[in-house]
Amino acid sequence: MGRGFPRRSLFQVAGAAALLRSRVVSAQQVPPPGQAPAVPGQPPPGGRGRNMMMGGNPEPFPGVERKATVALIHGDDRRKNVYDALMAVDKDLQPKLRTRKYVVIKPNFVNTVNQLAASHADAMRGILDYLSERFKGPVVIAESSAGNTQQGYENFKFTALPGEYRKQQVQLIDLNAEAKFERIAVLDKDLHIVPMRLAARLLDPEAFVISSAMLKTHNTAIASLSIKNMVLGAPLHQPPNESTRWNEKRKFHVGLRMTHYNMLLTAQRLAPSWGASVIDGYEGMEGNGPNSGTPVPSRVAIASADFVATDRVAAQCMGVDPEWMGYVKYCGALQLGQFEEGRIEVIGAKVADVKKAYRMHPDIDKELQWQGPMTELPFNLGWMTPQHGTGENG
Repeated sequence: MGRGFPRRSLFQVAGAAALLRSRVVSAQQVPPPGQAPAVPGQPPPGGRGRNMMMGGNPEPFPGVERKATVALIHGDDRRKNVYDALMAVDKDLQPKLRTRKYVVIKPNFVNTVNQLAASHADAMRGILDYLSERFKGPVVIAESSAGNTQQGYENFKFTALPGEYRKQQVQLIDLNAEAKFERIAVLDKDLHIVPMRLAARLLDPEAFVISSAMLKTHNTAIASLSIKNMVLGAPLHQPPNESTRWNEKRKFHVGLRMTHYNMLLTAQRLAPSWGASVIDGYEGMEGNGPNSGTPVPSRVAIASADFVATDRVAAQCMGVDPEWMGYVKYCGALQLGQFEEGRIEVIGAKVADVKKAYRMHPDIDKELQWQGPMTELPFNLGWMTPQHGTGENG
């Protein structure tokens, strides 16, 4: 991957807008999908839980026609739960897996010291157990931690994995140190486009990328699940020992609406390499996630070839209304996966039997303001009011 700024990246935002327009046209021929009900036992306070259409448009975007299968496994062994979840959806994973040269497992190291906030080595073992029986190529565990990735590998005992899985030629890679990237365009706080560097390995068309995520509440995006793990893990920061400090992950923190939209733009670029979504919910995090919350013994693992469907089911297992997660809903609207509940088949345990009502982040009411009307932008120029004209730009 080069370090230049490809012309196609400059027009990615415009391309996404064009895609939205085409989907609106085709929506006229598609029955509107049913709105998801509010989560039982969690009545929405104040303005929460409003199933508002994006942009105030009363006509929804067409959803994905194909159905999605999500495995939900409940048990007392983290490693076995992850393995069993992948085995349950193996037939959905194999068509893409057999066409790829190697596997990339993307863990979640938002914190490199607190194990509760980071992926567990036994979740990796569950994934590697599955791959050892199904895939003959090499496996890379790759992360762009918000801190020092190598420190995370050492603190969480990932360094033992290459020796345990020699046939898989397991490597531990710090994507920040690897420093190979591709640029895409995202929005800044003023709605101007700016370049953002994404780890090239997570975009490799020869890689089968597995998101190894967790069940965690989040201080901006409601919940941190499989899509969030990929999208916020892909932007790089300065390599270790580099004196100049920079961090592309900060470009997501530019306002609630821009955050959700930038997550969508990033997911669009990453999605072609996505192979499997695995969420280790053996011990989730509630409250002040994704860093400093408290444990919830959910004892589940969730897996699917469909990242959007996985995140919807995972949110329901946390007692979270999936409609709250704007970025997941956006990904479903642009057909990166299945968001409609009626077209998702959950196999294994039942959501109702394993669901626990996670305590949300203290800022949840502020986080949900993305659903409401846009009041912070100035008036529109060149727009004729009804009393002065047709209400259309001339």
